[in-house]
Amino acid sequence: MLKHDIADILKRSSEQGWVMEPDAKSIFSIAGIDVPRFTWAKDLDSALSFADRIGYPVVAKIVSPEVIHKSDVGGVVPNILDAGRLTEVFNSFSRMKGFAGVLVEEMLTGVELIVGAKVDYQFGPVMLLGIGGTSVEIYRDTSLRMVPLRASDIDSMIGDLKAHQLLEGYRGSEPVNKEALRRMLLSFSELVMDLAETIESIDLNPVFCSATGCTVADARIMLKR
Repeated sequence: MLKHDIADILKRSSEQGWVMEPDAKSIFSIAGIDVPRFTWAKDLDSALSFADRIGYPVVAKIVSPEVIHKSDVGGVVPNILDAGRLTEVFNSFSRMKGFAGVLVEEMLTGVELIVGAKVDYQFGPVMLLGIGGTSVEIYRDTSLRMVPLRASDIDSMIGDLKAHQLLEGYRGSEPVNKEALRRMLLSFSELVMDLAETIESIDLNPVFCSATGCTVADARIMLKR
């Protein structure tokens, strides 16, 4: 059963056919999935005020119903160190097609994972876990399962990854918080089941996992038409 706030977001996103990132992150937050501290800034003062409050560096991303793939148009700028640079980025984004504001959020660190789901016409909802980030299409290190997931499914998905040692602590790095990863994947599985009649796919890439937790850094939800 969809929560009322999630249903409202999906309803107002239906005309454009996908859920813009600030709204997608609101959905995940409602579902108990960790997201960065962020704001959807409609004006420069709001962006600067938020960045001052959480502290630099921050990430800025274009918010536009006409820009699905933000990186393709230069619509993602990480590691913004001060108000001057944030002002430059905000003004640049404001000239992009369909400008509806700027997503400003805290910087994250950790192992980059990809988590995704699609509704297969034959098998129903299917979920993916893999090594994420900008190299995801090169390494293609992923594991698939049908949802809903059980706890044992998650452990086997992690074990399927060729680079699973990255999660265990590699060459002196801290292991990721496996319990937090399990919780996130179970919560995501439940959300996918709730949204199965509404979505075509969900992509979370990257999800940053560290010793303290797992947080969704970027998200896209494509809706059924």
